Amino acid sequence: MDQTPRRMLGQPLSSPATQPKKRSTSVMSFFSKVSWNLRLQKQEPLKNVFFILAETARDPSVKKRHMVMRGLGTMACETPDKVRKYKKIILDLLVHGLYDPVSSEVIHESMKTLTIILGKMQGKALGSFFIDITLQTRTLLDDENDSLRYSAFVLFGQLADLAGRKWRSFFTRQVKQTQDSLLTHLQDRNPQVAKACKTTFRACSPYLRQSKDYSFQNEEDQRNPKLCRQLSHYHPELLQFFYANKIL
Repeated sequence: MDQTPRRMLGQPLSSPATQPKKRSTSVMSFFSKVSWNLRLQKQEPLKNVFFILAETARDPSVKKRHMVMRGLGTMACETPDKVRKYKKIILDLLVHGLYDPVSSEVIHESMKTLTIILGKMQGKALGSFFIDITLQTRTLLDDENDSLRYSAFVLFGQLADLAGRKWRSFFTRQVKQTQDSLLTHLQDRNPQVAKACKTTFRACSPYLRQSKDYSFQNEEDQRNPKLCRQLSHYHPELLQFFYANKIL
């Protein structure tokens, strides 16, 4: 696996002097063709387009991988019916991008597109992709990049709404392991991240209530002191919400 550190969002993509400009032009031409086929619904089977995207999503070029993730997001907005038909292929591509070992830009674009697509699918037929998405998203909640943290909290909150019965036990364990991150980022240095964290905390609240080994009971001496103390000091309205819903 490539050990090159992930590029920070906002950093310009490296372009070696030996790399011909023609390559960049061909990338843009390729995605323009894909978009054109989607809009006009030409006779070329759409499945062939996905095979091309799948190949490009594993290209050594970060720029190409990033453009695939962005193209899938555009596709989800413009042709949601096609997304549902080819959801397994699309989810496989996005999960692959979510675990990109080099580029934060690819990861970020994958999360944004997953948020769109999961909203279109309403969590249906996610299968084991739910586990893959949840595990990686949870690791990004503490990322040093503000944009990654924000998108991770938005996506994690969405996953909380989509877990359903099948993944409820699994997601409850993930929320338990995420409690410190949720508490920490309620005071995130970025106001937008803090706001997203607060929304996600609410979405995760049913899983806090269900987890028996959390000791979140009504008895005063069995309440989680760290959680109660921090919420009481910084977010009394959130603490009141937990009390009202018998989560604490």
